[in-house]
Amino acid sequence: MSKIGVYPASLNPIHNGHIDIALRADKIFDKLIVAVYDKPKKPMLFSVDERVRLAQLAFKDYDTIDVMKFSGMTVSFVREVDGMAIVRGLRVFSDFEFEFRMGLANKKLAPDIETVSIMTDERHVHISSSTIREIAELGGDVSWAVPDYVAEALRLRYAEIEEAQEAGKLKVAKSGQIISE
Repeated sequence: MSKIGVYPASLNPIHNGHIDIALRADKIFDKLIVAVYDKPKKPMLFSVDERVRLAQLAFKDYDTIDVMKFSGMTVSFVREVDGMAIVRGLRVFSDFEFEFRMGLANKKLAPDIETVSIMTDERHVHISSSTIREIAELGGDVSWAVPDYVAEALRLRYAEIEEAQEAGKLKVAKSGQIISE
């Protein structure tokens, strides 16, 4: 029986911290599935298919890492793929509190599935998708935090948004949610 780990995330966008956690988790399991959640509660800059494509590019050279999208509860998806553990990354103290509560809830829902938390490498502790998006939106260089193809995808997306706003074709709410007219 192979040991399958599932690393669920919104990857909005994927960054070097996500990639580092996945590569380190890949050493623990026979197979790692990077599971891209299709309907997170927070606004998404990229569609689920775009987020999956960017993640697939990140792991294209790793035979033991698959990227899949999923819906619903994480523990249900982990069972669907015959996984044994949920992989989570920890950056700061507040992550620990959130992940601890989520791990306990998942254990109640699925006692047979473990949660494996991996502390981020100190090189990536300051990286978050929201910070990367904010820098990219303002035209800043994010190449230090994301692969080149993600930096380019961000540049193109924000150019599309700016062009559509100038043409009066869309509005952006304060939450970051894009509202079409």
